[in-house]
Amino acid sequence: MSTPVRATPIRAALYFRVSTGRQADSNLSIPDQRRQAENFCKARGWEAVADFVEPGQSATDDRRPEFQRMIDAATTKPPAFETIVVHSYSRFFRDQFQLEFYVRRLAKNGVRLVSITQELGDDPMSNMIRQIMALFDEYQSRENAKHTLRAMKENARQGYWNGSRAPIGYRIVDAGQRGQKTKKTLEIDPIQAETVRLIFKLAREGDGSSGAMGVKSIVNYLNATNIRTRDGGRWGLGALHKVLTRTTYIGRHQFNTHHWKTSERKPETEIVEMAVPPVDLPFKAGLAR
Repeated sequence: MSTPVRATPIRAALYFRVSTGRQADSNLSIPDQRRQAENFCKARGWEAVADFVEPGQSATDDRRPEFQRMIDAATTKPPAFETIVVHSYSRFFRDQFQLEFYVRRLAKNGVRLVSITQELGDDPMSNMIRQIMALFDEYQSRENAKHTLRAMKENARQGYWNGSRAPIGYRIVDAGQRGQKTKKTLEIDPIQAETVRLIFKLAREGDGSSGAMGVKSIVNYLNATNIRTRDGGRWGLGALHKVLTRTTYIGRHQFNTHHWKTSERKPETEIVEMAVPPVDLPFKAGLAR
């Protein structure tokens, strides 16, 4: 008995992801992933009906907006497409357990996950090979993260900025070239530094008509007098508390202080202090833990 021929082509969703600028400049760039995926579908007579683009996102967890939008479309009844096409399984997930969880969740709704560079079937042997590949991807991801963090900690020890947004009162400036990398440092932002000085003055002396002010009173004062955050927004308790507890303003910026997933503070042995220009404050910062 012959296999029935589909009246309509298989509908495919294309998922593209890069996690770093270096990947965006390499053969894992979004345009290159797109070109390969479209050619892959064309060769099989599949119709690419949607694409989901996720630049600058890690694949170690599922907190990715485009990923979740794609999963929602794939798990509706009926699904918006029958296949999800990725460059490699590591573009989809670098966590073996999560990869298998989503592969099975998709399969329950009749949706397959297909890798351009790691073509596998649906038989038990193919499933085992996919799981082994995912374990290697997960191991490689953890090793890369470990080596990257080690390099960033050494960069901070040498007084260089690691690329995140500067604290209010500072701005990021070029500090010269090291090989192909441009090193960055912090310098005082004279305008925003005045806001920082005012905050500490209010905390110690008040506004002239009151004594020392607490966090909530300072927030109310800044918003009432139209002194905005660096982005032009209103002050909140969390942002104000962060200013008052930073050792950065006395010239000792702390790097690698919290776990990025849990936000828990790391042990002091893992925290690196980076020397930065101090802001001239009415009293020492970073003491209100």
